Amino acid sequence: MDYETARFNMIEQQIRPWEVLDPVVLDLLFKVKREDFVPPVYRSLAFADMDVPLGHGEAMWAPKIEARALQAVQVQRHEKVLEVGTGSGYLTALLANLAGQVVSVELVREFRDEAERKLRAHGFTNITLKAGDAAQDWADDGQFDVIVLTGSTPVLPRAYQKRLNRGGRLFAIVGEGAAMSARLVTHVAHGAYAEEALFETSVKALKNALEPERFVF
Repeated sequence: MDYETARFNMIEQQIRPWEVLDPVVLDLLFKVKREDFVPPVYRSLAFADMDVPLGHGEAMWAPKIEARALQAVQVQRHEKVLEVGTGSGYLTALLANLAGQVVSVELVREFRDEAERKLRAHGFTNITLKAGDAAQDWADDGQFDVIVLTGSTPVLPRAYQKRLNRGGRLFAIVGEGAAMSARLVTHVAHGAYAEEALFETSVKALKNALEPERFVF
């Protein structure tokens, strides 16, 4: 397989048409080798417009969703990032190329250990991988400038908004079933948040994600 041609086609045919035009993001997608983070059995699908299975019922996002999330949060070199759900470690690597520090929390120990091996092989020194459940909050590492939830959540936990520094951005896919919306929440002032709907999609929910109150008659 010609990985470089496949990568070029992914960017030109999937990602640019999905309104990802930030040159920093596009350059990064050329730089970080997505195929290195895909399970070997699915490596031929590394650049396909689809979720790639990881095991345990989980999957990598399609490339265009990763790119849109990265473009939305606009990570800066001095910033501290929280990723909820390490998964393959690929989005972790993309974030770490831009950020000062990345904390990534993963519920599945096997994913955390495999991502650690891959990220170490790529030479990253600004990533801290944690094993734990961060579906509704992550208090262990304080405040963040950027938070990315890599699974959907039926209800967006307010705890994460409160964990944003002033000017901080939160990317989350919110909703249930086929009715999900990718959203960007920005902490604009003390106690004040702006929310923008970015696009519609449907991805698997984070395990133990916050559920809406259900009325029982």
